[in-house]
Amino acid sequence: MTERIQKNISLKAYNTFGIEVKAALFFEVHSIDDLMWITQQEVFQHHPFILGGGSNILLTGDYPGLVVKLNLKGKKLESVDENTTLVSAMAGENWHEFVLWTLEQRLGGLENLSLIPGNVGTAPIQNIGAYGVELKDTFNRLEALNLTTGKLETLYHKNCQFGYRNSIFKHEARGKYIITKVYFELSHKNHQLNTSYGAIEQELQRIGKERSIHTISEAVINIRRSKLPDPVEIGNSGSFFKNPVVPTAFANEIKEQHPGLVTYPVDGEHSKIAAGWLIEQDGWKGRRFGDAGVHAKQALVLVNY
Repeated sequence: MTERIQKNISLKAYNTFGIEVKAALFFEVHSIDDLMWITQQEVFQHHPFILGGGSNILLTGDYPGLVVKLNLKGKKLESVDENTTLVSAMAGENWHEFVLWTLEQRLGGLENLSLIPGNVGTAPIQNIGAYGVELKDTFNRLEALNLTTGKLETLYHKNCQFGYRNSIFKHEARGKYIITKVYFELSHKNHQLNTSYGAIEQELQRIGKERSIHTISEAVINIRRSKLPDPVEIGNSGSFFKNPVVPTAFANEIKEQHPGLVTYPVDGEHSKIAAGWLIEQDGWKGRRFGDAGVHAKQALVLVNY
């Protein structure tokens, strides 16, 4: 497989910001055997860069070492019980295409997460979320290559320490694993729809459709497309900022001074303050500096003009 290690490869097509930089060495993983092989090579020992969907990175210059592109593919219905179906997806599957596939199987749970950029394998790292739903809500387990032992391991929900846009993979497990497959427990019966967050209800009323996993997905896609730029048309990495989580009492104090403040309840004692609202109040929405800027329609999005 040595001949499959390419040299001086452009990464422009592999990052959603569309930055034109090159990798000194580049290897594409299509199987677990590929992954096992490349991680055992000497070139892998010198700060390799593991690349998923390229939607959560900013490349600032040519990469002098090895870039490993995960292109593991496959989706599967694993098992079925009375109310739920266990499904799996390999790390290289596009997240949105995977969500659409689950809807084709008439499975509920991921519809609110439609059109989020990136791949399945990186979704647990960020504990991606949108419109009142997070990956952890349907996550069952994942398989990952332990780079210390060279063996595949299974990590369950309790092992991953999921939080708001957070997981163990950002902390003590950072750089220790390469996620290869993710399992989700989705509903085929008695699914609880979530339309309470954001403008989903208003969009459903606008398009004149009843609640279902398919129409909620359609509504979410419509909302996201109305606010978020297409990376094909202008480079970006989607919604970039986290909403600050503060004590609800503090949020209420701010709201007394700024009645337009947008907040979302987290629990009985904490609330999220909309980061987009804060950025917009500071006058940064639509601002541009050369080829870098804040998107004119959504203050959460940084763009590459």
